[in-house]
Amino acid sequence: MNKRKKLGKNIFVNLLTSIVLILSFSFLLFPVYWILTMALKTNPDILTYPPKFFFLPTIKGFQYILGLVKVVGATGVSAGVESWFLVGIKNSIIVVATTILISLVVGLPAAYVLARYKIKNKEDIAFTILSFRFAPPLLVILPLYLLFSKIGLYNTYISLIWVYQLISLPMIVWIVRGYMEEIPIEIEQAGMIDGYSRTWIFFRLVLPLAKGGIAAATLLAFIYCWNNFIFGLILAAVYVQPVTVQAMRYLTPDAIMFREVAAICIGAALPLLILSIFLQRYLISGLSMGAIKR
Repeated sequence: MNKRKKLGKNIFVNLLTSIVLILSFSFLLFPVYWILTMALKTNPDILTYPPKFFFLPTIKGFQYILGLVKVVGATGVSAGVESWFLVGIKNSIIVVATTILISLVVGLPAAYVLARYKIKNKEDIAFTILSFRFAPPLLVILPLYLLFSKIGLYNTYISLIWVYQLISLPMIVWIVRGYMEEIPIEIEQAGMIDGYSRTWIFFRLVLPLAKGGIAAATLLAFIYCWNNFIFGLILAAVYVQPVTVQAMRYLTPDAIMFREVAAICIGAALPLLILSIFLQRYLISGLSMGAIKR
């Protein structure tokens, strides 16, 4: 009798857990489903109430953001001659890739120094670096705008790359430092006994062993920089703004292009989705390892 009660209780718990997981998963995926279906609908279908869950899909929204077709608005003026989506993707790739490269060049040696060298007030220095990540963008955006306008860097890739370091550099330093602290110091000591320099040990021993943390930090920094909106909106104009800001170009004076906005959201998310799929194991391990401090 006790075994039957225990079995029945386990079945009930498993069933309840499955239902909760399914509902939670559905709740999280519903916005993705809604945006995807919106990108495949016609404008009348999008504005229909109650919403249509069964419709004839169309890819004109994706064709429009790629500049393959023109859309005529309510005023009779055709739009879509230039693909703001492709302009934004190009800008995002240039700015984010350069930002991450600079952050890696500066951040990896800094992480190694904070992990291995005995420096006075080392933890205070590390926390100060991390605190830049906590700074609200609205706190620094106006001074940066005035500064860049004065020195001629407004509406340039350099200004965005510079300010994006506030996002990527602290994250790379903090996560990679945690990974490097997990590497046994005996490995480096063995290299020193063999006569190798600190530089050789850093490049040939430490970096290969910390590649998981480096990949995780790079991916996280890429995601946060790619998704940033406020810096690109204030510090750049049309032809330098990233893809997150270019989506606003599809909000015209005569209409809101819901289908095209949904299509550009999906297109902007694809690079992040592809990177996350290929580097997900590094992302998970990086989040856990980088947070553990000895």
